[in-house]
Amino acid sequence: MDKVRRILVYVCTDRTAPQRAQFVQSVTGYFMDTVDDEVEVNWSLEKNQFVLYKADRGQGVPLKRPSFCPIKHLSITETSAIPLDIQQRGVDVGVAIILQTANQRVLLTRRAKQLSIFPNVWVPPGGHLDPDETLLDAGLRELKEETGLKLEPEEVFPKVLGLWESTYPPMLSRGPPQRHHIVIYMLLHSSLSHLELQPSLNPSPAEVSACVWADSRLVRAIVSAVDGEDAEVGLEGLPSSISVSQVSAEGALSNSTLPLTVFVSQAPASGPDVERVSTGTKFALELWLRSSSADL
Repeated sequence: MDKVRRILVYVCTDRTAPQRAQFVQSVTGYFMDTVDDEVEVNWSLEKNQFVLYKADRGQGVPLKRPSFCPIKHLSITETSAIPLDIQQRGVDVGVAIILQTANQRVLLTRRAKQLSIFPNVWVPPGGHLDPDETLLDAGLRELKEETGLKLEPEEVFPKVLGLWESTYPPMLSRGPPQRHHIVIYMLLHSSLSHLELQPSLNPSPAEVSACVWADSRLVRAIVSAVDGEDAEVGLEGLPSSISVSQVSAEGALSNSTLPLTVFVSQAPASGPDVERVSTGTKFALELWLRSSSADL
């Protein structure tokens, strides 16, 4: 029994009561009759259960897994080798905030090297969903805890862009699954520019080692570097280095640059991971680019 009550994913078909999603069950695959990796769903958060329902085409939000999703590719032998306490965990829920500034930038943070899950990988601010929280409550709390940016619920207009099925390690070549999440990517608009928000940045060094305000040109390059595919990366018009804010062990910020190649690196098929933008983040940023607000 978990010491801390967790919000877990439940799945539901038309004529059945919601049932808890199993750790070794692909949530995306549950709603599919094919081997595709994306489906439209509707969702509800009730009685501390995050319930997913299959939606009619054009009536829901996208739920996607990577083509190399470990849960999708688990063999019976590999499944049976996963410790029972992990198999019984269920599927957790996370909330990540795509914070869009008035001048069309989005905030990405690099996860600290000491973190046990996705260390040194670039993601939007986010984290777990606590019992009795709304998605917006959780997103704003995580934004404040990780970056120091404090937004009030009445100041923002939240929109769920999409859901991502995330597993860690992200590939079977790096070991059996230890964590399984559905990450909810939520878009929030700020009436301030990134230059106005920058002085309020006060990242937690325990969680964040760097920050970047990515413009649409950089975002397009990021999403062109599709993980698991031999994709042509679009670097035209971009500088060879990107301005970032490094976070010291004491939490101080300093101006620095990183090679553009860091942001367009792809997840290696085997061996150690590299500093890169996470696959789920690329999915969310692509959805952001498609949104009408990103084209203003």
